[in-house]
Amino acid sequence: MVVDAVFSLDQDDLNEKLIGMKKVQGGGLQDSMFIKGVSFKKTFSYAGFEQQPKSFKNPKIVCLNVELELKAEKDNAEVRVDQVSEYQAIVDAEWQIIFNKMEALYQTGAKVVLSKLPIGDLATQYFADRDVFCAGRVASDDLERVCQATGAATQSTCTDIKPEHLGTCGYFEEKQIGGDRFNVFSECPQAKTCTLILRGGAEQFIAEVERSLHDAIMIVKRAIKNKTIVAGGGATEMEISSYLHRHADKKVPTKQQAIVKAFAKALEIIPRQLCDNAGFDSTDILNRLRVEHRKGNTWAGVDFDNEGVRNNMDAFVWEPALVKVNAIQAAVEAACLILSVDETIKNEQSEAPQGPQRGLPPGAAQRALRGRGRGGMPRR
Repeated sequence: MVVDAVFSLDQDDLNEKLIGMKKVQGGGLQDSMFIKGVSFKKTFSYAGFEQQPKSFKNPKIVCLNVELELKAEKDNAEVRVDQVSEYQAIVDAEWQIIFNKMEALYQTGAKVVLSKLPIGDLATQYFADRDVFCAGRVASDDLERVCQATGAATQSTCTDIKPEHLGTCGYFEEKQIGGDRFNVFSECPQAKTCTLILRGGAEQFIAEVERSLHDAIMIVKRAIKNKTIVAGGGATEMEISSYLHRHADKKVPTKQQAIVKAFAKALEIIPRQLCDNAGFDSTDILNRLRVEHRKGNTWAGVDFDNEGVRNNMDAFVWEPALVKVNAIQAAVEAACLILSVDETIKNEQSEAPQGPQRGLPPGAAQRALRGRGRGGMPRR
């Protein structure tokens, strides 16, 4: 699912922000869905929304940054009239403005109207009577992904919408997912975005799944941009450690041999930690890995399926080489920074010896006891 999500993006850009993740409680993790298009939770709606159609084939889509509702006047707004007919003319003009906007949208032939700003009850009922679906208060990132997938362009006016400003998709529907209703745009002709709908029991579990998926997406993105890969499961670290041990034994006769061997020993922490996380016997598996790498099995790593050792390159446990290079470089730079600090900053005032505390004056304890309660402490 992660690989499909990354491949659905523009391969020249690979903007991971165009992968939407929606969390829906209920069900199991296996119920999670991948939608090659856009899906977002049903927005706030007014009366008349249920009368609108909930599915279309090949609909035209218009995306707006326009408010379609009658609003109260601003603060300090004042209109002075002399006759009732003049007031009625102002009200009629206000209604006529919004009706002209809705009529212009209907004349474009769009069957789905989306807007960042609210769409009021008047517009909702107007579109329902004409078999048009509308949704207001759509989040900015969701509307941007709709434009990316359908080819629509966000409009700030209703009077100059041309056919090239409209988008389209193969199928639109509003469907129930768990306890929520979602608007789903699928089979989009210009789909450069996708949506992952995550299912699970607890909210904390779904949040953890989201973080894990983000890590996986970044790894796949890195693998696409950099074609060089290495085996995972601690195979790379064990091979480098084995090489450094042999190099130190053969070519470093001085005291620096201890430094090289310490660096090699530190690299074994990665497979050891992987074994501990999986509940394996790390000591036994590390000894077997050392033997395999001494034999020349370069890609020998931890086998998490059978609690042993295997060739992780053949088992398709891969990682981008650039990730490994960056990780080792960062670790070396951090170690060098710590070792370069040769002095410790101390607070001399806090290190001064503390003098003995002064004791209580004579008779203070007895006076304190006598002051407790009505009659003081009972004497024995």
